[in-house]
Amino acid sequence: MVTTAFDEMTGFDDGCRQGYEVVENWLRDTPVDLLKQRRHEAELLFRRIGITFAVYGDAEGEERLIPFDIVPRIITAPEWGRLAAGLRQRVTALNMFLKDVYSKGEVVRAGVVPEDLVYRNPYYRPEMQGIALPHDIWVSIAGIDIVRVDSETFYVLEDNARTPSGVSYMLENREVMMRLFPELCARHRIAPVENYADELLATLKSIAPPTASSEPTVALLTPGPFNSAYYEHSFLADKLGAELVEGNDLYVRENVVYMRTTEGPKRVDVIYRRLDDDFIDPLAFRADSVLGVPGLMSAYRSGNVTLANAVGTGVSDDKAVYSYMPEIIRFYTGEDAILSNVPTWRCREPEALKYVLDHLSELVVKEVDGSGGYGMLVGPKADTAKIETFRAKLLAHPEKFIAQPTLALSTCPTFVDEGVAPRHVDLRPYVLTGADGVRIVPGGLTRVALQAGSLVVNSSQGGGTKDTWVVDVGRDHGRHWQQQQQQQAAAGTRSPA
Repeated sequence: MVTTAFDEMTGFDDGCRQGYEVVENWLRDTPVDLLKQRRHEAELLFRRIGITFAVYGDAEGEERLIPFDIVPRIITAPEWGRLAAGLRQRVTALNMFLKDVYSKGEVVRAGVVPEDLVYRNPYYRPEMQGIALPHDIWVSIAGIDIVRVDSETFYVLEDNARTPSGVSYMLENREVMMRLFPELCARHRIAPVENYADELLATLKSIAPPTASSEPTVALLTPGPFNSAYYEHSFLADKLGAELVEGNDLYVRENVVYMRTTEGPKRVDVIYRRLDDDFIDPLAFRADSVLGVPGLMSAYRSGNVTLANAVGTGVSDDKAVYSYMPEIIRFYTGEDAILSNVPTWRCREPEALKYVLDHLSELVVKEVDGSGGYGMLVGPKADTAKIETFRAKLLAHPEKFIAQPTLALSTCPTFVDEGVAPRHVDLRPYVLTGADGVRIVPGGLTRVALQAGSLVVNSSQGGGTKDTWVVDVGRDHGRHWQQQQQQQAAAGTRSPA
């Protein structure tokens, strides 16, 4: 278990790391009052844009802003190259795994993954068995959560293969940084992210069913304005130039999906759905769902519409299945995993359970189907009562939990009320898979734990976000900045933030 946090700007207190030279000088030379003013302006911009989320369980369902940190996170181009190769390999294997478990099941027959873990998984959908999807793509949009522990080591924390969220914040964070800090941005060669919507639209159109026209119609299906991520649904539909629809905007006739429009019915070929499996079709899943489209699964099985992501992908982002990903990658690709998993104890196994029960105060314990930072124990931060509560849960239902060491997640400089201080971060890159291959927009969403010492970065648990810069370090930007500062100082001026 790592005990000392690696800081992405200063390493293990061994000086400024490559890529961060300009940011280090900027933080040193910019007055704190000016940074506070810019942070306030960023908040006003986000409020004006309306980029909010709701926390389930709030007594009043209050809409909140996700706190935005004005200090960018830097990832160098060589570091990103290694990450991108690992992400591409991993998502390719995830798609191969899902195709296999819903057809021949060779990965189960070979003993790579236990049969019950797949076919008794709450997210396994027998309705999908034997369905051939266009180009064998099950996960078109993946959000892979990455953590870092030193200059070389990145771990995959979890795979999000159902309806990964957060990409709107990645895009809005960049826009706000460009608006508030144009000169700082200009001093770096930053890989762009604003082409994400174009890449997503191309991906979705590429997986349209064979019966679609040459110009497929794409719609984004949302649960509606009471969903916590509704802002993102609306934002992405606008960026894509696609219709934002709710279930009652669509209907199925003769196994074809149509959208109601002011000009009459219009066929829909691809549905980017932000609605969980249980609710998409009351005739196939939950009969009480008023959010879905009756008959949608029939149209889907008939090959007349594509759903992204496919129904049943939750099997692959189950945290117990996650623990087998190195073996899954090797089984399908013949390669070792480029990105390692966090070491994981499967509490369904007696020896692992015994170890976890004996070391609860040292470990992170998670529900295999949990998300959003809910239902987890961070042992070193928990009191005795919470540890004993989890002990009882583990003894009652060990198969519902996994445990991992408490990694010292890397930190990044973050502007908080006390000034600039290190805070723990993770990274969610977005990986798009279409008929013409895998697309990855450089960077992703950096989430930051704003409370000192906290390892929980989820927005629902008080975390914030940062802009993530993948930068070319071919030039000595630090020296360039220093020379410019010296020239301006000699002229009696200071560069604005």
